[in-house]
Amino acid sequence: MTFDISSNLLIGSSPGEINDRLFQWFLEVSKGLFAFPLPWRWTPFGKALEAREKILAYIETAMAERELSPKEDVLTLLMQVKDDRAQGLTASEIKSQTLALLLGSIANTASMLTCTCMALAQNPDILTKARIEQQEIGIEEPLRLEHLKHMTYLEQILKEVERRYPPVGAGFRRVVKPFVFQDYYVPQDWNMMYSIIGTHNDSRIYPEPKRFDPERFSPENIGNKLTDFNLIGFGGGNRNCIGIAFAKTLIKVFASYLIRHYNWELLPKQDLTLNPIPVLCPRSGLKVKLNKL
Repeated sequence: MTFDISSNLLIGSSPGEINDRLFQWFLEVSKGLFAFPLPWRWTPFGKALEAREKILAYIETAMAERELSPKEDVLTLLMQVKDDRAQGLTASEIKSQTLALLLGSIANTASMLTCTCMALAQNPDILTKARIEQQEIGIEEPLRLEHLKHMTYLEQILKEVERRYPPVGAGFRRVVKPFVFQDYYVPQDWNMMYSIIGTHNDSRIYPEPKRFDPERFSPENIGNKLTDFNLIGFGGGNRNCIGIAFAKTLIKVFASYLIRHYNWELLPKQDLTLNPIPVLCPRSGLKVKLNKL
């Protein structure tokens, strides 16, 4: 579902044979993200490299089509955008940014949606409160952006999902200025890893960090405002996730529809231990029984 939506909005592809092929290439790339870097074609890494080239070739073909006939998709916007010196992105930059948007918006969004369903099934009182909010908003289809602005409790839930179940556990930054941290000198131009999991489970910021509690992010609770960059599931600063607004909107729309129209329970005999690679997901996937309201 996330692939069909993301690929349509980003590169204008529609469900069908071509989209199915794109999805298979995407899966190959995902499997190779953390694979041992052996470039032979039969290894997961080698298959990922080959699939990546196929996706880039597809994007390049789509770019040629946009030159002749622009569409209302992100690829067209990337091709048209200019900086204050009237300089646009190079073809290589457009392809790499489009691929990054596809990977980030699909895998991370699917991970957060899965964990949202799991967390609400495990906390029926929170689900009930979220459903009451949806009813009070009085939504009549189709759902509009104005409706999303009133979903304040759902926003708290999704922030707590991001905190408790971040899709990836860490990120990287380039050191732009040397500094000293706890007696360690860190030179300029080094690559550093920051811990998303460590930050989100820091009890100095979030008391009882293992507990799923959307009230941490209520307007009355100022505890989550004590430090900068205390919620970094999508990164932070100038280099945060380029697709953050898109991903959060998609997650919120899906969650709203699910809460309003369905009840669900987790099926027994499944392994809900979380596997962090390539993105956070229960080892059994997530098996649920859905009942339409």
